[in-house]
Amino acid sequence: MNEYEEKQLKARNIRPTAMRILVLQYLTKLQKATSLLDLENHFELSDRSTLFRTIKTFEKNGLAHKIDDGSGTIKYALCVETCECSVADQHYHFSCDQCRAIYCLPEIKIANINLPKNFKMRQANLVLKGICANCN
Repeated sequence: MNEYEEKQLKARNIRPTAMRILVLQYLTKLQKATSLLDLENHFELSDRSTLFRTIKTFEKNGLAHKIDDGSGTIKYALCVETCECSVADQHYHFSCDQCRAIYCLPEIKIANINLPKNFKMRQANLVLKGICANCN
């Protein structure tokens, strides 16, 4: 087991198991969003429910966030280290029309929006679409 991944998991109050470390390593190396089906295909010998619980634990504890890119399939990506998964941490995502990859753009924050009285924003989902650097 890798000490760096264990520290990352413990920092988010996630018990480091072998599967959680493997999924964290995979998401770190991938550097783009992935779906649960992609995780299942990558870890084909692993139990589907274990992978689902792992990604939901990451999401619940602020290690990963979900992205609805309008395709009907939820994608997941790692949060940056300082992320608290608050409205202030929300950022744009880029969806490549060619390879279908989804990339986080954490340096481009979603602007603060003044909502009408008694409205409370829980989440914003802004996806930019075009051609990524790998396909361009």
